[in-house]
Amino acid sequence: MSCLFCRAVAGDLPVHRVFEDDTVLAFLDHRPLFPGHLLVVPRRHVPTLTDLTAAETGPYFDRVRRLTAAVERGTGAAGSFVAANNRISQSVPHLHVHVVPRNPKDGLRGFFWPRGRYTDDAHAAATAALVRAALDEA
Repeated sequence: MSCLFCRAVAGDLPVHRVFEDDTVLAFLDHRPLFPGHLLVVPRRHVPTLTDLTAAETGPYFDRVRRLTAAVERGTGAAGSFVAANNRISQSVPHLHVHVVPRNPKDGLRGFFWPRGRYTDDAHAAATAALVRAALDEA
């Protein structure tokens, strides 16, 4: 088994388990942004969010929601950052959501890449139309 997260799910890779059930395993990130930074992984090997079935999506994100609240309460954080990479910047090719406790002035500043603007309203409308059209293919 080469997938690190599948090894963690199987108990073959030691991790600090926070929660597990038949849907997910949640454990502390070994290189946290802040103490309490969790990774929430589906027990089944699922490479990306788009590989998660419709039936799995609700239960998976229900656990993410509950764990987000627990991270905030457990660490005394004022809020949280919840994110997942999909292929690009995904260090382990197994779906995982980061739940990171956040506080004002904690040193994190927005996203870690430059943000831009649409050329004009027509550019934004055309981009929205492309994504809307692709919904029919999903």
